[in-house]
Amino acid sequence: MSIIEANNIHRKFGEGTLVTHVLKGIDFTAEQGEFVAIMGKSGAGKSTLMYQLSALDEPTEGTLLIDGTDVLNLNESEKTSFRLNTLGYIFQNYALVPDLTAEENVMLPLLMRGGAWNDAKERARHSLDNVDLDGKYSNLPAELSGGEQQRVAVARALTGKPKIIFADEPTANLDSVSGRQVIDLLEHLHRDYGQTIVMVTHEREYAMGCDRIIHMEDGIVTKVEQLK
Repeated sequence: MSIIEANNIHRKFGEGTLVTHVLKGIDFTAEQGEFVAIMGKSGAGKSTLMYQLSALDEPTEGTLLIDGTDVLNLNESEKTSFRLNTLGYIFQNYALVPDLTAEENVMLPLLMRGGAWNDAKERARHSLDNVDLDGKYSNLPAELSGGEQQRVAVARALTGKPKIIFADEPTANLDSVSGRQVIDLLEHLHRDYGQTIVMVTHEREYAMGCDRIIHMEDGIVTKVEQLK
């Protein structure tokens, strides 16, 4: 069953003679429980496609169904609620709030959904434990290594039990050991819990645990590589 169905996705930036056509009619599907990697050189349109698929940006043209919802027909309030309740995000720059502790950063999406403080705190600690950060609940981001900050971001993405996790270059700012730890964690979530994941990466070795690799070049899909 397809949990993401995107058809004829175009994304243009600018106006008139200054228009840049970044995505040029892309079709994309992901099945429930699938781990899909998107690969390509810098400027291929990987992250732009991710932003369309994850409802963080809106395509210039095309259709997009996520878990059966036509997200392009939602108003901004509905779209915000949909993202908060259905999707999880992991960014290459971690996107943690610097003045909040690890625990508070993970609690934040739950509180934004209207959750009770004590329940959010319990769930946040459970998520941090699952990424081997027990004992780091009270640390600020600046007191954590890059790998630890990214694991906080993974815990935050997971704590709301999203149907899909979108990971945009999650290892880009990490050393090889920390990067491998984050990829191992994502593979574990996919393998043992059936988590649907769409990940942008430059590194082929990090994509080898995926079900498929979508190769992009100059705003189009050039090849779909089936690994499993």
